[in-house]
Amino acid sequence: MGETFARSETRPDSPHVTVGSSTTSVVEFGPRLTFCSAFSSNAVSICQQCGIQVVERFEKSLRYGIVSAGPLSKEGTNAFNAAMHDRMTEMIYPEPITSFDAGVTPSPVTTVPIMEEGRAALERINEEKGLGFDDWDLTYYTELFKTKLGRNPTDVECFDMGQSNSEHSRHWFFGGKMIIDGEEKSDTLFRMVKDTLKKSNDNSVIAFHDNSSAIKGYSNVPYMKSSDPSTSSPMVISPLTLHPILTAETHNFPCGVAPFPGAETGTGGRLRDVMATGRGANSVAGVSSYCVGNLNIPGYEQPWEDKSFVYPDNLASPLEIEVEASNGASDYGNKYGEPVVNGFTRSFGMRLPNGERFEWVKPIMFSAGIGSMDGRHTVKGNPEKGMLVVKIGGPAYRIGVGGGAASSRVQDSKNAALDFDAVQRGDAEMENRMNRLMRACIEMGDKNPIISVHDQGAGGNGNVLKEIVEPAGAEYDIRKVYVGDKTMSVMEIFGAEYQENNALLIKPEDEGLFKTLADRENCPFRILGAVTGENGGKGKQHCYRHFTSYLIRYLRPYIYVPMLRLNVRNTIILTH
Repeated sequence: MGETFARSETRPDSPHVTVGSSTTSVVEFGPRLTFCSAFSSNAVSICQQCGIQVVERFEKSLRYGIVSAGPLSKEGTNAFNAAMHDRMTEMIYPEPITSFDAGVTPSPVTTVPIMEEGRAALERINEEKGLGFDDWDLTYYTELFKTKLGRNPTDVECFDMGQSNSEHSRHWFFGGKMIIDGEEKSDTLFRMVKDTLKKSNDNSVIAFHDNSSAIKGYSNVPYMKSSDPSTSSPMVISPLTLHPILTAETHNFPCGVAPFPGAETGTGGRLRDVMATGRGANSVAGVSSYCVGNLNIPGYEQPWEDKSFVYPDNLASPLEIEVEASNGASDYGNKYGEPVVNGFTRSFGMRLPNGERFEWVKPIMFSAGIGSMDGRHTVKGNPEKGMLVVKIGGPAYRIGVGGGAASSRVQDSKNAALDFDAVQRGDAEMENRMNRLMRACIEMGDKNPIISVHDQGAGGNGNVLKEIVEPAGAEYDIRKVYVGDKTMSVMEIFGAEYQENNALLIKPEDEGLFKTLADRENCPFRILGAVTGENGGKGKQHCYRHFTSYLIRYLRPYIYVPMLRLNVRNTIILTH
């Protein structure tokens, strides 16, 4: 609301109140003033549906009373605070807040002085932002800007390259040449996997080119759907050709750093992969699995567990991962509405006879799911000039910043803060809304307004907004992105991997229908721009899927890399 109301009478005037021989310390935690929480968005939505339009934000905080023999030490206070709140999305309120105004302004776009300082300038931002550039990358990009482009890059460009050039986004290890003992292998790892497709007897409908895979299903499957998804209408049985879908991914790094939210977003990201298959698909059920090191369960010692093993202090313990990651995956699925029907878990760690330690120190969080797809929606449409580029789902937050590059870095205590920033936070209720909107579009059948859809993953808008318009190109206004934290910089808006988002292409004539469906399902959407159709040629707008088509390591010396530029109107233009 215009003002913030707090029941301050429940809190003592002083944070430390002595009663007899004991001291009661009162600590209050709540959402960051710049972070509009999922609870708030749901509460405000309810108020608006009830006709109460004056409520703009609605938050809750928690107060804890700590009774101790004396005032807590600094170390004790810090330990309690760290255990009781999520520092990414919450903060300590030293006193009851009276306003949500944090007094923070967005950081401006800055330039990296490569022209003046050379490689040292790129090394500095690589260290500060955790871009994951290796020695080859630093040399290559320094030469690119200093010699070929003759200009300084912006911090947005560098951040975007760090995410797009990461192992997470383009899998150069699996797609690059393999030279073992001096001998170059004829096949890449990806090629070895893809060769199995040749033996599928044409049973695969989608393989290796979309968000999920699909095999041939059955015709005339009785499917219950709304007779008119745009309004209240009877349910009818419609015979459809339905193809089964299977998708899988791992969220190893996020679950190692923050098990509960890491597993949440592992489930959420995989669900978005399912719904973004073809021109839209439905999720059915999920699988969650975990591989961790020695559990060291108190009171349940196992003979192979070596008590001398040291675990990184920037990663959660195997036992914590096993418990919290499982809780996170189930929590998200329950709130979204997808059951977990299968899975497995493994824990192992051993000192081999040669002295080598063999263990899952960095965990594996495997998330898989099955779904179904209307046979009419198997193939994504091509981007054409004038098509609208739409983002659906929740607002942008300063979460999941640098997730692509973080997965390519070696995790250690030196970059623990960057690793923690890179882990997303999930909002399953928002993803449920987005899924209902996707389902409504799908159930329009031949009138499905979705031409193409991609889910937002590593690299955030910097990835999905290029992917959705490949190879036609588009122009976007970055300030049209729906933000939940108005202090975010352009770099953060463009590169943060905030959750519960898909990018769509729709025709201009379908804008009214799409708005009707989105309003009915109470799913936020924003039209960010339109396809320009100016593909190919130097100086033309151009983009590529995940940057994979031109950033393969052994091709990089022979190509001219498309870069991202921001003009004075904060419009994103992808130029060759």
